[in-house]
Amino acid sequence: MTHAKKPDLLRDNELIYGRLLTVDEPHLIQRYNKALAAFGLKPTKLKSFQIDRTGFSPEVAEECGDYDYLDPNEVNRRFIILTPSQIDLPVVHTAFSNTSQLMFEFMSKNQRAIDALTIKDVIYGEIEDSVPKVNDIEDLLSISQVEFKVLSAEDVLGKAAELGKLVDRLKQEPDAWRDNAMLTRMVELAKICGDIRENALVPDQVIFRHNACWTSHFGGLYVFVDPDMTTVISDPAAPGFRRSRPWQVSYLSINDADKVFKFLATTGRIELPRASWIEASGYLEHRAEMVVRALIRDAEPNRNLTDVDKVWLQTWIQSHADLITKDGNFPFLNAAKREIAQLGHLKIEDVFPQQRFLVIRAKPDHPDAWLTNRLISDFVLSDFVSRYIFNKQGFYKDYDGFSDAWRSHVVDVLKTTYLKDKVAFRTRLYGLTD
Repeated sequence: MTHAKKPDLLRDNELIYGRLLTVDEPHLIQRYNKALAAFGLKPTKLKSFQIDRTGFSPEVAEECGDYDYLDPNEVNRRFIILTPSQIDLPVVHTAFSNTSQLMFEFMSKNQRAIDALTIKDVIYGEIEDSVPKVNDIEDLLSISQVEFKVLSAEDVLGKAAELGKLVDRLKQEPDAWRDNAMLTRMVELAKICGDIRENALVPDQVIFRHNACWTSHFGGLYVFVDPDMTTVISDPAAPGFRRSRPWQVSYLSINDADKVFKFLATTGRIELPRASWIEASGYLEHRAEMVVRALIRDAEPNRNLTDVDKVWLQTWIQSHADLITKDGNFPFLNAAKREIAQLGHLKIEDVFPQQRFLVIRAKPDHPDAWLTNRLISDFVLSDFVSRYIFNKQGFYKDYDGFSDAWRSHVVDVLKTTYLKDKVAFRTRLYGLTD
């Protein structure tokens, strides 16, 4: 996935590449360069750059002219760990939505080893799976687990393993302590590794399951995994669609709103519109406002919307009644609100399939909640706030097509709503607690 240099408006407001870690200490830059060299890449000349959880740096990507420098073929993702604190960072560039989760699991499970190793060394390697390149859906489906291949520039890992073997020899062979060459080697190794009885230098767990995810391959493809069935949702033009493992894989077209909705409902991944969550969350009001803003954008793309308030929006709605009626989404949301207030729920079977996505959200306690909200956002393009939260790649693609006036407006809305308090916003609107 190639990126043009993103507009500064997003960067200045930390809406792209926000919350990254600055690397500006010479010894850390030197370590980073050792990892780049191990990957066969040129060292960076930058005196300061930022990295995400995987070690990806937008500045290094710009310098080398390749946003996929840690993601060749968009599979078998590389990583560079300079510090254990990377675990708290986001992942800002990836071909798989679960890269962030896999990195988090690896860093959590091997925290002691990472703490000890990064005192003296850089950890790097790749998240290896069974396919070197993705040519069709079968290649994606064959990735059931990944293994972290872990290396370190000074080979502290290898030296720790060697020292471990020598310690075992010393314990098990009665005369081993007479071997001066061996003892000298142990002292040399201990200077590098420290006391390996105290420092767990070798990662304990390197194999992790690769579960449900979105991937950027073939224009964007979703894989959902249930006990008895795997479901692929994508453009039917994707190579291997409906042909790969038809006995264990169900294929849904991303253009078929009815089937996608039924899949999410029958597998218990969504909350249907009920008063119990709809009324307290302000979800329908949020969706309605997003619908109206999108209509304003289409009708008057260059209008300055900086000081737009609720009164102005109400006036615009009244004076553009024909446009609002023709689009149909705003009247539908108002009617849904009335029905839920009266009955406590909405008769979803009476709703057009496409409009159903306006009134549902992912079940917050389902393991696939974020992925499901991402999929829902692909059916509600007007809601750029949801797109930004759950589907950054989709949001940035949309943003590239916006006028300058609309870009400013989108940034303003995100700053004054979501960015003010992300956790509270996600909890109220989507029921998600981090």
